Amino acid sequence: MKMKTLEKPPIPKIGFCFSTIRFRFFKLGLLLYLMTGNMGSHAQESEPDFSFLDIDKNFEERVDILVNQMTLEEKVSQMMNDSPAIPRLKVPQYNWWNECLHGVARAGYATVFPQSISVAASFDKNLLSEIGSVISDEARAKHHEFIRNGKRGIYTGLDFWSPNINIFRDPRWGRGHETYGEDPYLTGELASRFIEGLQEYDGKYLKTIATSKHFAVHSGPEPLRHSFDVDVSDRDLYETYLPAFRKTVKEAGVYSIMGAYNRFRGESCSGHDFLLNEVLRKQWGFEGYVVSDCGAIQDIQTGHHLANTEAEAAAIGVSGGCDLNCGSYYVHLTEAVAQSLVSEEEIDTAVKRLFLARFKLGMFDPEDVVSFAQIPFGIVCSEAHNTLARQAAQKSMVLLKNQDNLLPLSVDQVKRIAVIGPNADHVESLLGNYHGIPKKPVTFLEGIKHKVGPKAEVLYSAGTHPAEGFYNLKPIPSAYFETDDGRQGLEASYYDNVNWEGEPVLERIDDQIDFSWEHQPISKELVDNFSVKWKGYLVPPASGRYEFGVFSKRGMKIRINGKEISNGEGTIHRGRYATDIVSLEEGKRYRVEVSYFSDETNALAQALWARPDVDKMDEAVALAKSADLAVVVLGLSQRLEGESMDVVTPGFDGGDRTTITLPAQQEALLKAVKATGKPVILVLNAGSAMAINWAKENVDAIISVGYPGEEGGNALADVMFGDYNPAGRLPITYYRSVEDLPPFEDYDMSGRTYRYFEGVPLYPFGYGLSYTRFEYSDLTVPSQVKAGEEMSVHVKVTNSGDRAGDEVIQLYLTDQEASTERPIRQLEAFERIHLKPGESKVVKFTLSPRQLSMINEQSKRIIEEGTFKVHVGGEQPGFSGDLDAESTEVVSGEVLVVGSQELAEL
Repeated sequence: MKMKTLEKPPIPKIGFCFSTIRFRFFKLGLLLYLMTGNMGSHAQESEPDFSFLDIDKNFEERVDILVNQMTLEEKVSQMMNDSPAIPRLKVPQYNWWNECLHGVARAGYATVFPQSISVAASFDKNLLSEIGSVISDEARAKHHEFIRNGKRGIYTGLDFWSPNINIFRDPRWGRGHETYGEDPYLTGELASRFIEGLQEYDGKYLKTIATSKHFAVHSGPEPLRHSFDVDVSDRDLYETYLPAFRKTVKEAGVYSIMGAYNRFRGESCSGHDFLLNEVLRKQWGFEGYVVSDCGAIQDIQTGHHLANTEAEAAAIGVSGGCDLNCGSYYVHLTEAVAQSLVSEEEIDTAVKRLFLARFKLGMFDPEDVVSFAQIPFGIVCSEAHNTLARQAAQKSMVLLKNQDNLLPLSVDQVKRIAVIGPNADHVESLLGNYHGIPKKPVTFLEGIKHKVGPKAEVLYSAGTHPAEGFYNLKPIPSAYFETDDGRQGLEASYYDNVNWEGEPVLERIDDQIDFSWEHQPISKELVDNFSVKWKGYLVPPASGRYEFGVFSKRGMKIRINGKEISNGEGTIHRGRYATDIVSLEEGKRYRVEVSYFSDETNALAQALWARPDVDKMDEAVALAKSADLAVVVLGLSQRLEGESMDVVTPGFDGGDRTTITLPAQQEALLKAVKATGKPVILVLNAGSAMAINWAKENVDAIISVGYPGEEGGNALADVMFGDYNPAGRLPITYYRSVEDLPPFEDYDMSGRTYRYFEGVPLYPFGYGLSYTRFEYSDLTVPSQVKAGEEMSVHVKVTNSGDRAGDEVIQLYLTDQEASTERPIRQLEAFERIHLKPGESKVVKFTLSPRQLSMINEQSKRIIEEGTFKVHVGGEQPGFSGDLDAESTEVVSGEVLVVGSQELAEL
């Protein structure tokens, strides 16, 4: 069903989900109600009852004691992400906004794992659990270090708004790389294990709280997200868009749900009685809290026009099941109660849910009784965590082509390697969005250099820019800065306030401006509330046009010869940096002044540049000619595909893509390198499906690395040189063209994903090669099973090659006699195992009755009598001959479901 959009929809400028722009409106609104509201109107006349601090009482009782003493204004103040302290009740400030999509994000240094879409390619449930556990360890360690240093602002808490489990239904969606792919079963399985790792339970406390988002039916387009209305059939709703959410609630026990920006069937997803109250709470039994996407409550009024006033919008949110407003609109709930738009009892319910979450995290208990509070800060970015990041990257890489067994390479035979491409030596290419700051990131170029050491010469050229008018900016090297008296670097003055006031408390020479501060440079405490000014001269190495930019979490400005060339709003995850292009002359001294301040815990400051007018195509081709082979690293980055971005370049729109091919100049570079006649390994570095049609037919080997995290370079080298046997599988379908796809705005699943796409894909969902071979035999499928009974399937898997390796066994079902439209096939089980050469293992799968069910024309979930085809193998059935003669075989059987049954829950 196609989305309905408002005519000329007003797009709010502050509603960006998890943007680095904090909601200043909240503090203004809070100040207004403190000035105008009667704080004592409902206050208890007696002394506060602090028995809610008694750790021997149960959490529910303690929450009741606390919340029942609050005034209406105090309750309302706790229903927005930046919740102020209530000193009279000993309630400390708490900011609910935290991120940990693939590592603790925006809170200083952290271990950065592969982006979600990349780690989904591992098809490894245990790996997701391990990653979740490590992330929550680092989150706990950071939180308590923040508290010990008196820091309670944004990104310091213990509830995390991750993972994103929307279905990646269309490769054009810019945020698809935040998800686990296009399949609801795979998404639910991986997300559940990740959530269980985050929310480890010690019998009393949760280590952290995870959030399944964005509920529900949400996957672009990004430019319309604040205003569109989507409707789909019940079949698509319950068979595609809701299953992963249901699983994380009913089986993983996720304790938080985030609503989406858009409307669903006319109502805002962040205030939706049917989705949040009926389905989520009544049908699924969800007991945690619901948070709006950031600015989504405002959207109810200004984007969707479902409310005439701020108070009406706030009331719709609360009555529609949303407990917490990321933003400031809930400040108007006091008005809403006064106008009888919402009751104080509804406010109480929401506030108690929020405080119950905080109590379950141990926030009102002494640290010495909370086991998770004992995790030491020293585990952050530990070697053990770095090792897991490398293993995760290894497991996530997908070998798509290996003509004539070019891979793995031998260091003893390859003496000169040309590493080429705009993504080859750029840290950003490792990360994806919603990331933390890795301490020792390893680019693809660096990883290859580490691997070959002195045994081979590694040559490098970027070859081209990432896209038309789009450049990879890097920190300006120290060699091109000098002070007034001719020393290398810049004079730096540090202030203990955010306004550069008074005398500097620290003065020194900084080599360059490339900082991610974990501890404040002035006091050595955890960072916040300081400012810096740098001054000196820039002496460019060559004449030409330079693009300058700033990359910062808070305000940063750069001036050259007195001209400001940035807008002071540096960003860590929007599409483009604040940039400008300036023509400079070689050897000339240009006055440089840079100012920066930080009032948050995530202090980043980089002064960057690039040479837009330098074409290195000829250089790259010359290097390839002189080498034994070329490794060409091409693709995208989180500055080209992502969330609500202002990218202006052909093929991209607001963070989404309008084409799915490589940018034109990257494609031209690849063809030019291949024309040298040297073997070419294409490393595909992107978070979405790419139509690499020419490459599939012409290059020698292709490895999809996604956004592999901090250890991506080492992991790629491990795979290329055979120290790791790849086993990743695509969690998305690679199409040949956007012409194969329905309109992006159409949410109907017909023609989308491997489940409903009837064309020939470039590479199918579940596809990936290995350096060894696996054979399947002795498939055991029951000839029949009664409706409502479990079904067991056994298969024998043998490593028939000469290398040890992992295999991903996938089980697909095809309903051959359905009374209505059904998927062509759908994944219903998978397992990743390791086998030595010649080793065999019998793998058993048990399917639940629900996995044989469907939504019929009457919108009921039923199990129908009829025959199912069961396919088990290392890929989908029917593709081996079309893609690669070395692909894993698939074995099949049939089972007859006898009788029929209606299930109680959709």
